[in-house]
Amino acid sequence: MLILAGVLFLNACNTKKQDSLTTEGEGTYFGQEPPGMTAEIFAPGVVSVNGRGEYAVSFSPDLDEMYFTGEWEDGVMYVYFSKLKNKKWSHPEKANLTKGRKKNEFEAFVNPGGDKIYFAAYDTIFSDEKIWYVNRSGNSRSDAKILDSPINDDLVFYPNAAKNGDLFYTSISKIKMYYAPNKNGTYPEVHELGIEYGIHGYISLSQDFILVDAPKDNDKTKKRDIYVCFKQKDGTWSKPINLGNSVNSDFGETCPSLSPDGKYLFFSRYNEEGGISIIYWVSAEVIARVRPPDFKE
Repeated sequence: MLILAGVLFLNACNTKKQDSLTTEGEGTYFGQEPPGMTAEIFAPGVVSVNGRGEYAVSFSPDLDEMYFTGEWEDGVMYVYFSKLKNKKWSHPEKANLTKGRKKNEFEAFVNPGGDKIYFAAYDTIFSDEKIWYVNRSGNSRSDAKILDSPINDDLVFYPNAAKNGDLFYTSISKIKMYYAPNKNGTYPEVHELGIEYGIHGYISLSQDFILVDAPKDNDKTKKRDIYVCFKQKDGTWSKPINLGNSVNSDFGETCPSLSPDGKYLFFSRYNEEGGISIIYWVSAEVIARVRPPDFKE
C-alpha cells in the first residue's frame, strides 16, 4: 500500500525478514507458530514478500480462507486470497472480485457469518472509492455489487462488520469513522461513530471495543500507531489507548484486524526498505492488558 490519503499510508525503512515458511503444516496459520506478546511477521515469504506492500488481513470464520491487500510498484491495489485444503494453503492469488470493472480492489473483509465479503474499490484516487460486496458460499463467490446504501454517498473504505451485521467504515473525505446499523441485511442509515480520533477502525464481534490507527503521541512525522477504544456503559467510547510497544514501534503501524476467534491481532508495519508495509501478528492479549478496570469483562 503506497498512498491513498495523505494521512493514511505512511513510509518507513528497514529490511524484511527473509525466512520463508512452508505452506504445509498442521497449524491453521500457514503452519506458523502463534505469537505471544511480541509481534512477529506473518507468513514471511508466502504472504509477506519483498517488494509488495501488504495490509488488511481477514480470515473466513472457519479459518480456511485468508484475504489481504497487496500493492506492487505500479501502485495498483489487489485483493489476494489463499485457501486451506487438506492442511495445505494455496499460493496467494489475486481474487479479481470485480472482474476488471474497477482498477483497484482493496481491504476485503469476510463478515462474521461468512456469507459476504465486503471490500473497497475505485478507479481514480479521491473520486470514486466505494464499498462493494460479493456473496460467499462454499468455494464460490457471486459477481461483485456496489453496496446500495447511503454509505456510498461518501468516499469510503475499510468496511468490516460486527456479529450482528452492523457495518463499520472510514470516510476518506471527512477522515472519520462511521457505522451503519444492519436492518435486515440492508444499511439505510449511517451514524458518526463518535471516537475522539482514529481511522481504519476494526470492530470487535460484540462491539465492546474498536481498534484504530492514529498519529503517534507527540509525533510530527505523521507515522501512526495502533490504538483501542472501549465501549463505555453509557454507550460512548473511551479515549483511544495506545497498545504500547508490543505492537507499536518507531515505524508506522496501520490497518488493524482480528482473527475470527479474537485470539490474534493483525496489522501492518512500514519497515521494509522503501517504506513498504509488512503484515505482523501478535496475541490479542495486548488489548486485554490495556483495558481499564472499569471495562474488565
